[in-house]
Amino acid sequence: MGSNDHAVPFLNQDYEALRQECLETGCLFQDPSFLAEPPSLGFKELAPYSAKTRDVEWMRPTELTDDPQFILGGATRTDICQGALGDCWLLAAIASLTLNERLLHRVVPHGQSFQEDYAGIFHFQFWQFGEWVDVVIDDRLPTKNGELMFVHSAEGNEFWSALLEKAYSKLNGSYEALSGGSTTEGFEDFTGGVSEMYDLRKAPRDLYRIISKALDRGSLLGCSIDITSAFDMESVTFKKLVKGHAYSVTGLKQVDYQGQVERLIRVRNPWGQVEWTGAWSDNSPEWDELDPTEREDLHLQMEDGEFWMTFQEFLRQFSRLEICNLTADALSEDGLSHWNTIKFHGMWRRGSTAGGCRNHPNTFWINPQYKITLLEEDDDPEDDEVACSFLVALMQKDRRRYRGQGQDMHTIGFAIYEVRDKGCQNVHLKKDFFLTHSSCARSETFINLREVSNRLRLPPGEYLIVPSTFESGQEADFVLRVFTEKQSETDEDDVDEAFRSMFAQLAGEVGFPYRSVHKDLKTDGFSMESCRTMVNLMDKDGSARLGLIEFQILWNKIRKWLVREYDMDKSGSMSSYEMRLAVESAGFKLNNRLNQVLVARYAENEAIDFDNFICCLVKLEAMFSKYCHFLLVLLYGIVY
Repeated sequence: MGSNDHAVPFLNQDYEALRQECLETGCLFQDPSFLAEPPSLGFKELAPYSAKTRDVEWMRPTELTDDPQFILGGATRTDICQGALGDCWLLAAIASLTLNERLLHRVVPHGQSFQEDYAGIFHFQFWQFGEWVDVVIDDRLPTKNGELMFVHSAEGNEFWSALLEKAYSKLNGSYEALSGGSTTEGFEDFTGGVSEMYDLRKAPRDLYRIISKALDRGSLLGCSIDITSAFDMESVTFKKLVKGHAYSVTGLKQVDYQGQVERLIRVRNPWGQVEWTGAWSDNSPEWDELDPTEREDLHLQMEDGEFWMTFQEFLRQFSRLEICNLTADALSEDGLSHWNTIKFHGMWRRGSTAGGCRNHPNTFWINPQYKITLLEEDDDPEDDEVACSFLVALMQKDRRRYRGQGQDMHTIGFAIYEVRDKGCQNVHLKKDFFLTHSSCARSETFINLREVSNRLRLPPGEYLIVPSTFESGQEADFVLRVFTEKQSETDEDDVDEAFRSMFAQLAGEVGFPYRSVHKDLKTDGFSMESCRTMVNLMDKDGSARLGLIEFQILWNKIRKWLVREYDMDKSGSMSSYEMRLAVESAGFKLNNRLNQVLVARYAENEAIDFDNFICCLVKLEAMFSKYCHFLLVLLYGIVY
């Protein structure tokens, strides 16, 4: 329960059961948990009996038009027209969602209509603080003078967007609770992902790498040009870029241009027209300098809303980049790499766990504390450091629901501390620790948004994350999520029971009987040499043994390196050609000479079996890692 496939019924309302009951009784559904009455509209500007809510009538689409449609001709951005509610942030997120049909239908389930088995009941699914919930509504919508008050479609008889807005209003307590917000909040509730925002005028030097990895993971990327006044909204620049308008980032490519490597980025205007006219635009002369095959590889199409530009030009022309990193459950393509996700639920309570930020040294230590262990360095370390990339996101729960009671978002943030003392690792650290230790990383700012997130890089080790409100004594529930590029450790209790059972069976054996799991592989199990090599690679604490977490990381590597995809003749082993493809797929770019050396070393009777292949890869990974460390020591004098 809680996954998108098995969403939790919001307020225990089961859509299928309620719909069937309505069909059997012949009565249209009336939602008792979100009544068609003034309190569902709001509490201040939309308060009961206020001028804006006077003469409001709740009507079903079947009463508004003779031919109501749920979705007409596919869901598009023109289906989302703003009404008398300041929720443009939400509508922008919905519009972006229409660009990805698969993600859209995770939120808007298939099979809903006003024709077949119509019962006045609809449902939508949203991610909320760590789990997916299924929200049931009736289709009575607030109207004035026979027109929808809030979001509506340009097609007068299409209602999916209005019903989606109602379901989200119910989830948050009222329509007015949606007034004001960030598009990234909508992104996250529609995908379960975590968002980052970058000011391109202060872009990090590794932004190209960040974008590349985000695209590899299937993340949603958007960019925009800031406006200085309302007059600028959707004004067009000299080179045909639209201000205050949401673009999508869809690709990166490096090309050989006039003997130099040119980094290009592909951007899409959701209008399907109005494109960049500068360098590398559709008809620019730069394309004539490229090899025709390389040009074809970039899929250049004339006037389709999508265009290329240099990465440096992108940084100059655009103001802001937003990345919504999707979690594994939102990614269906096997070729996409996934974040490893750790999730903690907690609360701040006055007098016990609401200690405030470091400005309150006497109480800061009572905040909740969460330990993580970063185990594996990045595959492609930056020029000046070898470290583990991870992203921390702290989100406060249900704050929109409390707006009607005069409450709003707290100002929140987090601090991270390195824990080197073994005696401190399994206890709640006290005041003295924080008085004598500085944080090694922290959120860039404390801010009164639903979520604060930061991408960080730290050396392998054990760390403590302390989330807090800015002021002490403020109460709220929260969810803390940590996304790592490589496996990280929280607690052995988090390991799946089936895997724990397998580990218990294998622990103490000389070789891992992998053949029993994959009988199509040509191997009698791992040899003693292979086992020693793997233990040396994964043994992080110098114990000459593999613990549960270390073995889990090794097991994941072995599964990733399975040879069957490249065993084209299904012989259970690989030829030298198949070996080269498999090594490259594992992330090791080798020249011809090195490939020949590997084949000569590991081939038996002109074939490489699974045991030798794994032994080869673990040694390559160890050598690549040590080589990167060695280079950094030579270049920068850095010692780890």
